[in-house]
Amino acid sequence: MFDPVPATRPAGGLAVRCTRVLLSPWSRLSLLVAMLLAAATTMLLFEPQRLLASGWPPQLTGSAAAMLFGVAYGVCTVAFVPRPLLNLAAGALFGAQTGLAAALAGTVLGAGVSFMLGRVLGQDALRTLLRGKYLKAADGLLSRHGFRSMLALRLFPGVPFAAANYCAATSRMGYPPFLLATGLGSIPNTAAYVIAGSTASSPTSPAFLAAMGFIVLSGAGAALLAWRRRHRLGEAADAS
Repeated sequence: MFDPVPATRPAGGLAVRCTRVLLSPWSRLSLLVAMLLAAATTMLLFEPQRLLASGWPPQLTGSAAAMLFGVAYGVCTVAFVPRPLLNLAAGALFGAQTGLAAALAGTVLGAGVSFMLGRVLGQDALRTLLRGKYLKAADGLLSRHGFRSMLALRLFPGVPFAAANYCAATSRMGYPPFLLATGLGSIPNTAAYVIAGSTASSPTSPAFLAAMGFIVLSGAGAALLAWRRRHRLGEAADAS
């Protein structure tokens, strides 16, 4: 009569198995993919970048409005809204100085949220897929030289913002160097777009022309860096 009740064993075993399945790497990756698809769909349907620029409540002004814009900016970058559009909107709404501060805050916020989601939900599963030589080489560069590599990616934006965030999350790169490299490396390009947005009403002004010139030069630099990075990845992959 002291034997355990058999009916309790299957319930406990089933609960344990369900918990393991729900917390498994592939289940977490599926949740991440579903969240990103939902965010991308929302962006395509509602076009929040237009709401930030043209639908911004006129009664919201000053530092509080800039802080709110920064939070909205970060959420939009997680939802794959292109950062150049958000930077132009920041300049048009708040001017060069306040717009740059709001845009940089939103950039770091959005990058941090994306990095955290990728690290918690996707890293364990995605690392098992790093079998190609270029993928392994890129993972090695980000893991060993995370700050320097991410700084280069931000300074010369050849890789889309969201893609860089999730690639870094898949690697062994630390959280502080990722955020620091993102904040510092995003300053030049973000400032150029914000200045262009703040001076768009006078397209012949020196500030607008200088900003557009920098944007063109940074794009050319990004193409050159991507070409050189491809060869370096090839050499690193062959060496491994």
